[in-house]
Amino acid sequence: MIAQAILVTAVQKLRTAGVPDPARDARILLACAMNISAGRLTLHLQDDCGQTEITAFEKLIAQRETRQPISQILGKRSFYGRDFIVTANVLDPRPETETLVTEALSISFDSVLDMGTGSGCLIATLLAERPKATGMGADISKKAIEVARRNAEILGVLDRAEFVQSDWFGGVNGTYDLVVSNPPYIDEDEWQTLEPEPKNWEPKIALTPGLDGLTPYRELAQNAPQYLNAGGWLMVEIGWQQGPAVSQILSDNHWSCIDVVTDLDGRDRVVKGQIPDKPLQKGQN
Repeated sequence: MIAQAILVTAVQKLRTAGVPDPARDARILLACAMNISAGRLTLHLQDDCGQTEITAFEKLIAQRETRQPISQILGKRSFYGRDFIVTANVLDPRPETETLVTEALSISFDSVLDMGTGSGCLIATLLAERPKATGMGADISKKAIEVARRNAEILGVLDRAEFVQSDWFGGVNGTYDLVVSNPPYIDEDEWQTLEPEPKNWEPKIALTPGLDGLTPYRELAQNAPQYLNAGGWLMVEIGWQQGPAVSQILSDNHWSCIDVVTDLDGRDRVVKGQIPDKPLQKGQN
């Protein structure tokens, strides 16, 4: 059977399953089954597929029909020009999170703390882009830490990165020039309306803190100063409607140089602030 024919059938299956972009996903999975790059698939659509390739493709399509994310099916996701291991234990790195990386790289830093590191895409990317920098990734999930460590090793930055299982700052030590975080920020009402891909397949703890979705920002705004060097920065990803609320949280905690940064779609995506003049002492709230 030629590749074009099995592709058409697969697209129909994915469309019936409610997959948002069935043609794109079917092409990606067919390229995987044929062991070629997705960009070269068009050149091979008239090729005959062997039974091994057909069986592999049908299995991949069956997984996608359950709305399992493509990144989990393939086991990887491209982020800031590098491939990262992705499992069901970590948040799938999103393109919009690259805005946080770009903003972080706009300042000078020798050390970075990544709170809620997940796959490690933030800290590993920042260390890869800054070959002399060191950092720490913290996450409450032991399984997420294992994934982050593997990604740091693959990118060749593990010797400059420390990973710690920590409930917020509980297990963190040292001070840093920069604290970054892509915390769970989806509020309880929005969580109920999510598509099956994140809601059923990604860790809920990485997506929503419940309530109004702002609790992590309060934690970071109150306690990050204790772990920042003089002149240090806090930069956090936000939901596109949370810019004013998160900015106010930083303002209430006396951060300076507060600013909201938009992503490539023009939506609010990052809030940043510089350390208050008089940071709290460790142990204070």
